[in-house]
Amino acid sequence: MAGEPQADCLFCKIVSGEVPATVVRETDTTVAFRDINPQAPTHILVIPKVHHPDAASLSAAEPQIAADVLREAGAVAADEKIDGTGYRVVFNTGSGAGQTVFHAHAHVLGGRGLNWPPG
Repeated sequence: MAGEPQADCLFCKIVSGEVPATVVRETDTTVAFRDINPQAPTHILVIPKVHHPDAASLSAAEPQIAADVLREAGAVAADEKIDGTGYRVVFNTGSGAGQTVFHAHAHVLGGRGLNWPPG
């Protein structure tokens, strides 16, 4: 059921503490941790503690928690000192867009030039 922890979800297991992660921030509704396969000097994932398969599902079901994820992305950028030089927040939605864990999450990327368009 949407919003409920899923036994086969890696990010749900990180939220529960069953799988370790390098957590950099945590709130009542979110967890932020370093990506294990970073694509930039700063690459942190911000996830909601509730399970929804992607950002669109999260925002439709729980818009306040979606806003919390975005707010925390900005706080992560400030903590990592990339807010002044620029950073990117990315939500991959669907396998064709590169989503590999189907639990809504934002990638916070920075610390190097980020070309446009991405690809």
